[in-house]
Amino acid sequence: MNSIDKLTELFKQFPGIGPRQAKRFVYYLLSRNASYTSELMQAVQELKKEITQCDKCFKFFIKNQSSSKSCSICSDESRDASMLMVVPRDIDLEAVEKSGSFRGYYFVLGGVVPILEKEPERKIRITNLESRIKSDTNIKEVILAMNANNDGEHTVEYLKDQLKNLSTSKLIITVLGRGLSTGAELEYADPETLKNAFLHRTK
Repeated sequence: MNSIDKLTELFKQFPGIGPRQAKRFVYYLLSRNASYTSELMQAVQELKKEITQCDKCFKFFIKNQSSSKSCSICSDESRDASMLMVVPRDIDLEAVEKSGSFRGYYFVLGGVVPILEKEPERKIRITNLESRIKSDTNIKEVILAMNANNDGEHTVEYLKDQLKNLSTSKLIITVLGRGLSTGAELEYADPETLKNAFLHRTK
């Protein structure tokens, strides 16, 4: 495999990137000067050095001087500790947070469970989620904020089934209301739509 094909294969692993678009990225890099390529390589290397993962919600965040292992959201004691919103990815957390509709805490699941997936526990952080809920007695409501598509709905059903043994009279599990149109992804939903989905969540 030559260097063009190898880099194309790497770009194809990016979300939503197909073979043709991946190859366009490669030829775009070839068309730029050496300083651009060096800057890109340095930015990628610095990204891994400057970013760490929260030990509570698994969100990626920029390291700070305090050497805290928790992100700014999880470290904010003014938030509502009774609510935990489960989102597929960091980008979804950012979309909900930007909407200003939710003041509880988050848990980044790490993805969704495809309908035909035989080993769901390898796709998402279900074990970590269960541990988080068990260890935090302040949590009264778990909000499953998945995308409004087939995989998202399948993930909701899977999570409900896995978490039902943790459910008590003090813990309820809800899902976002249908402010989200069918097929919509949280990442692309506007703030007002996310607010309505949160306000009209259901059990």
